[in-house]
Formats: sequence, structure tokens, C-alpha cells
Amino acid sequence: MVVVGAGQAGLSSAYHLRRAGYEPDRDVVVLDHSPGPGGAWQFRWPSLTYGKVHGMHALPGMELTDADPARPSADVITEYFSTYERTFDLRVRRPVKVQAVRESVGGRLLVETSAGTWATRALINATGTWDRPFWPRCSGQETFRGRQLHTAQYPGPEEFAGQRVVVVGGGASGTQHLLEIAPYAASTTWVTRRPPVFREGPFDESVGRAAVALVEERVRQGLPPKSVVSVTGLPLNDAIRQGIADGVLDRLPMFDRVTPEGVEWSDGRRVDADVILWATGFRASIDHLAPLKLREPGGGIRVEGTRAVADPRIHLVGYGPSASTIGANRAGRAAVRDIRRLLAGEPVAA
Repeated sequence: MVVVGAGQAGLSSAYHLRRAGYEPDRDVVVLDHSPGPGGAWQFRWPSLTYGKVHGMHALPGMELTDADPARPSADVITEYFSTYERTFDLRVRRPVKVQAVRESVGGRLLVETSAGTWATRALINATGTWDRPFWPRCSGQETFRGRQLHTAQYPGPEEFAGQRVVVVGGGASGTQHLLEIAPYAASTTWVTRRPPVFREGPFDESVGRAAVALVEERVRQGLPPKSVVSVTGLPLNDAIRQGIADGVLDRLPMFDRVTPEGVEWSDGRRVDADVILWATGFRASIDHLAPLKLREPGGGIRVEGTRAVADPRIHLVGYGPSASTIGANRAGRAAVRDIRRLLAGEPVAA
């Protein structure tokens, strides 16, 4: 078997494969394109400390304990993932880039990579979204004389000192960037396509289940998944309340065009800017699966549980409803259970 990706979803899957009796190298190979352990966390900006991380759930079988909340989350979680890989002898191969997955003879899949080709009877895809930042297209974007960057390239707030910054995006990253940048920047402007939705009250289990169900319904229909945050709204915590009171989180509707000097609306409003920061999210990193023709007309892969409906050999963990850290853990276990049934010739539940 092949597991593609060694973030939370991939390591969870590899752990459950190990528990099920599949041996690394002999039965399972885990491939990861990153230079070292840590998944996407290793690329997060230094100002995102562990104490600011929301909902980081421990990997199965080993808790993350005594982490200093003031340390960068990239350091804390990279060390945790590294220890986890060693503890359970997961033997992740890296850096290995998976280029394509194709049909082969005898019902096997060929996994073509930068380090050679593997044949497998089942594949767990756990590639996440970090490699596919979404850049919206906007009229005049190429004329802007300032700097444009995405959340994936965010360096931390100090780099924006004295600059006029437009932040585009109504999710958690956009609000975090604004609250960090505002004390350093000459000015900040917040722009979102839709009015932001702030959620009052605790994010309890029933709210979480309802949110996951909405995301799950999209992937059942073969639509591209949305993030759980997109259906839950933003938590109205003390930092958000202060940002609203200070005017930092004073949202404007999406501008109509980018100009050489900034952004402009059709009603004549304009904002001059040195930087446009696109906090516009990510898309699933699944282009290597394209030869299998799994995408539905709606643009996504139709999934039941973790199994691709069009090909039960393919399981997507960390996709859609399992994109959260706790969801990835559960999905890894479910994928391994279904793969064992598939390889044993047993029916796989719908």
C-alpha cells in the first residue's frame, strides 16, 4: 500500500496500518514531498505560536504534552511529528514528489514519483491543501506596483511595518493576519467577498457534527469541499471583539479592480496600498490523481466516508469533512478498515 503525504492525515493512516499488522517498507510505503517532518505546519509563520493554534488534536497513540504556548507552532508540531514517526517506526520517505497515479495491469495502481515507481493495490491520499493556495483573479491584478502575496507566503507582521496593507479574505487566517499586522502597518483594509459571520457561544460537539455534516454532503455530491470554518463562522473571542472595537475588523465588500496604486470599487471608492495579502484559502492538492479521472462534473471527487466512489482503491484522508486534525485521525482509522476489507475481498460498506 502507498500513503501519499505525512501530515496529520498521513501519519494517522500510517499508524493505523501499522496497528493492523502492515509492516513499513514490506507492506506499506509512506511518501512525503516535504524536506522534513511536520506536514504543512513546518511552513507556518513564526508569529503563529502554539498558543494561538485552534483545535490541534493529538495524533493517535501519543499525546502532545507540555508544549510551550509561546513557541512557534511550526517548531512545536514539527518536533512532535518527528518524535511520532520515530516512536512508531513509520519510515517516511522524503523528499519524494508524487507526480501521477495511473492504472496498471492486474488491478494495481502505478504511483509515479521523483524517486521511482511503486505498484499498489490501494492508496491513501493525504496530501492536504497547503500546496495549492487559491489566488482569485481580479481585473487589473497584474498592474499593481506593490507586493502581492498569499497566506502560504506570509512572513509574520514585522515585515509590513509602515506599509498600507489590504487583506482579502473572511476566514480565520485573514482575521489573524489583520490583528497581527495592524500594530505595525501604516494602515490596514479588510476586504471580503461575503459579510463575515461571527459565531457566538461555544463550539461544542453538536455544532461540530452539524458543520462536518454540511461539508460531508458536498463531497458526497462530488462538489469541491469547503472548509469546516466556512460553515461554522468565526469564533467571537476576546481578540476578535477587540479588533472590531478598534476598527481593524471593519470589513469592506470586495473591490472591483486592482490599480497600479491599490484597489478600487465601482462606486469610486479607492484605497492606496503597498501590499495586497490574499488570505483566500487553499484547494485540495489532488492533481496527481487526474489520470484516474475521479473528478465529478461538479469539480470534486465524490467520496463516501474516505473512499472515492469511482474507485474503491483510493481513499482520501484529510479531504473535506476529515480536514480537521481530529477528523483526520478518525478518517485514517476508517480508511484502513475499509482497505483491509477490500484486500480481503469483502464488501465495503457504502
